[in-house]
Amino acid sequence: MPLPSHAVGFRRMWEDLHPIGRDPGSGGYRRFAWSREDALLREWFAGECAARGLDLTTDRMGNQWAWWGDPDAAVHAGTPGIVIGSHLDSVPDGGAFDGPLGVVSALATVDLLRASGVRPGRPIAVVNMVDEEGARFGVACAGSRVITGVLDADRARGLTDADGVSMAEAMRHAGQDPDHLGRDDETLARIGTFIELHVEQGRHLADTEHPVAVGSDIWPHGRWRIDVPGEANHAGTTRLQDRDDAMLGLAALVIAARRSAHEQGCVATVGKIAVTPNGVNAIPSAATGWLDARGADEQAVHRVVAEMGEVAGDFGGRVTQESWTPTTAFDPALVRRMATRLGGIPVIGTGAGHDAGILANHGIRSAMLFVRNPTGISHSPEEFASEDDCVAGIEALHDVVLDCVGGAA
Repeated sequence: MPLPSHAVGFRRMWEDLHPIGRDPGSGGYRRFAWSREDALLREWFAGECAARGLDLTTDRMGNQWAWWGDPDAAVHAGTPGIVIGSHLDSVPDGGAFDGPLGVVSALATVDLLRASGVRPGRPIAVVNMVDEEGARFGVACAGSRVITGVLDADRARGLTDADGVSMAEAMRHAGQDPDHLGRDDETLARIGTFIELHVEQGRHLADTEHPVAVGSDIWPHGRWRIDVPGEANHAGTTRLQDRDDAMLGLAALVIAARRSAHEQGCVATVGKIAVTPNGVNAIPSAATGWLDARGADEQAVHRVVAEMGEVAGDFGGRVTQESWTPTTAFDPALVRRMATRLGGIPVIGTGAGHDAGILANHGIRSAMLFVRNPTGISHSPEEFASEDDCVAGIEALHDVVLDCVGGAA
C-alpha cells in the first residue's frame, strides 16, 4: 500500500536533515546555536517554508516563524493564531528526534491540512525556536526566554561558550543583529495557542499500545553553576596535606548532589565541568561544574540546591543560579480537549524542559504531544521513534490543530 503524502513528505524532510551536524563516529548530533550547522538548519527551514508559500519572519531573538495566513489581522480581530513546531538544535552528541521531530511534524501537518482541503479560520504558524537546549551558552530555552523577557537581553548577549565567544559575537558572525535582541511583545501577541510535538524522553509510552500522549505539565527545573577555588601546584612534589585541590571540592559536591536528590525524591546531574589549569600533572586551581536539578516538588528541588550551597561553602566555593523554570501546568481545558479529541489517549507529565513551558508560564495557552520512544533514551544517539509512530504524531497534531483553528474542507 503506498504511503500517504504526509508520510512521504515526512520521510523526505527527515532524510534531508539526517546528515546536518551528525558525527559519523558516535552517530550523535552537534547542532549548536549560531554555528555553521545551525545556519544550515535555518536555511533548510526557510527553504521548506518558502516551498509551501509560508510567510517567514524572525523575532528579536532570531526565532523563525512561518505563517499561513495573516497573524496581524488576526490579532486585530481578537483571534490570534495557532503555532506548532519546536527546535532544531541539539545537546552534544544528542539524538536525531529531540526537537527536529516537532519541526518536521509541524510542516507535515500543514501539508496534511492542505491535502484535506482545510481553509483555517485562524492563521497557523510553524516555528523553529533557537537555542532551546542551551548547549553552547548554558541557558536552556534561550529563544523563548528572551522574547518573553525571562532572560534579560544584556545577560543573553554576554553569555559565553567554552571558547569564550559571547552570544553577541556568535550572532554577529551568523549575520544576526544582537543589538536587536530583547523581549518581543509583538510576536507573542500573535500566538493564541502553542502546541509543541516532541519525542517522549522516557518510557511511559514504551510499554503501552499508544503511540502518542498529551502532555499535562513540566516539572520545575533549573541550572546552577558551581565554582570551587583551589591552588595550582605540582602533582608530583606537593604533599597531600599541603594541597588545596579544587577538584576534591567539586567531587564532594557531585556526590552530595546525588545523595540529596535521592533523599528529596528529585533528580540532579552534574554533566559538565571545567578545570583550571586542566593539566594531568597539575593540581587544579579552580573547578567549575554545572548542576541540573529537577523534580515534581518545587520545594524539594530548592532544598537540594540549598544543600549544594552549604557543601560549596565548606570548600570556599559558591553556587550561582543560571536559569530556573517553576512548575508548569499546561492549559487544563486544552489538555482535556486534546485528550478527548484524540480518543482518550494517555495524559503524562515530563521532567524535561521545553519552549512550550516558557510560553505557558508567560500566560500563553499551551500544551504538548509526545510521540512514543521505544528505547526510553534521550539526549543520546539511542533516542528513537518509529516512522509509523511519527506519522501517528502528525495525524494527532493535525486533528488538534483543526479542532483549534476551525475552518472548512
